[in-house]
Amino acid sequence: MLLPGLAAFARLCPRWPLVRPRPPASARLRPKRALVPGGFAILNGMRAVADTPLPEPVRPSATRPVRLLHLEDSEPDHALALAHLQRGNLAVLATRIESRAEFEAALARPWDVVLSDYHLPGFTGVEALQLLRERGSAQGSELALLPFILVSGQIGEDTAVEAMRNGANDYLLKNNLARLAPAIEQAVAAAESQRARLQADQQLEISRLRLSELAQHLQTSVEAERHAIAREIHDDVGGALTALKFELDWIRRNTAGSSSLPVELPARVHSALELVTHAIETSQRIMQNLRPAILEQGLLAALQWMCSAFEKRTGIDCELRVAAALRARPGDEGSTPLPLPPGVALVAYRTVQEALTNVSKHAQARQVVVDVSASAGVLSLEVSDNGRGLAAGALGKTKSFGIRGLHERASTVGGWVDLSSGPAGTTLILSVPLHSEAAGGGMSFAADTDADAHAHAKPDAEAEAWSTRY
Repeated sequence: MLLPGLAAFARLCPRWPLVRPRPPASARLRPKRALVPGGFAILNGMRAVADTPLPEPVRPSATRPVRLLHLEDSEPDHALALAHLQRGNLAVLATRIESRAEFEAALARPWDVVLSDYHLPGFTGVEALQLLRERGSAQGSELALLPFILVSGQIGEDTAVEAMRNGANDYLLKNNLARLAPAIEQAVAAAESQRARLQADQQLEISRLRLSELAQHLQTSVEAERHAIAREIHDDVGGALTALKFELDWIRRNTAGSSSLPVELPARVHSALELVTHAIETSQRIMQNLRPAILEQGLLAALQWMCSAFEKRTGIDCELRVAAALRARPGDEGSTPLPLPPGVALVAYRTVQEALTNVSKHAQARQVVVDVSASAGVLSLEVSDNGRGLAAGALGKTKSFGIRGLHERASTVGGWVDLSSGPAGTTLILSVPLHSEAAGGGMSFAADTDADAHAHAKPDAEAEAWSTRY
């Protein structure tokens, strides 16, 4: 009687199901929020995340997936991190490792970012970061720029700060990984920007070195051409002028007192001799400017001659001051002092020459002082005047190559140029480090140190006799 009664009741209440329908599986699944020491909701929570539909990762055709090295000893934690990255539309190619040996071996492969737990078997995430930075510094590779993100839930604020000081790019908590994908994107973008900046700096430095090498090559070539032209003037023009002067002098001597010759002939011959003498003096001056043969007598002798010639030509008082240790001492004729390094004398001579030229053209000075000294293995040559100084922006002019040329010339011997200017005048200082064997008390300035190899090809005895011939 019971069953027919239930059937009748069901017919009277058709909206009430006799048996409650079974809910779907997604509704029955109620994950427990049991937290493990790492801070993750796993077990039922992991199944809930797995059942939730995830968006497809965005993989632009022009962007490759991020190569992720994950230092993690927990497979569920690794899976959850990947799930958060997929939620953030970040395509990754991840590799999980958990030991120090695996980490050291993995560093030989290219990566875009390292994601590390703090507590690992046998070592910590901070130790892994230190190992990464030390390997990058020792090898000079891109490991020094490889982003490192620390992810943990058990370390304190002090440890996190220490990790950031040691070079970590970011620090995240395991129970809050919503910022994981943006943190990785930001770290990778910052590393790529830094690599591009370093590459640009390297290219700029290479370009600067090439320009410096080109400038040095041009300086050497110019000196070689000057030497060649000076030798041609000496051998060809000088020889022709000398022969012409001999001939004119013979005519003058053999026509003196002759009544059969024109009266104006002696005057014409005398005028021709004066012209030839002037041409010889001009040739001497040009040759001396092209290749200062006086450097064969030493740098100090060349500077003394230059200061004297400058004072006679311009009327500006020019004084040469030499440190007592560099002056020739009586009784040292039998000693064998060491010479300056090759090229130093010529660089110093050209520097003073350019400085005096600028003084005569622009400074409006009444006095110039050239000071030569040597201390701590460095030769210092200072040229100072009491002129009006440099105008504001004079050194920045696009076609101002005088001072720039001095910088490049000094760099050929490892030296540098310092320039200071004010209302009281301008001071230019050339500093050249000397070799250890040339920095002693027996330093000599009596060597021809022309950088051009032609200057050492053979002794130029004719150049020495040139100034005493007439």
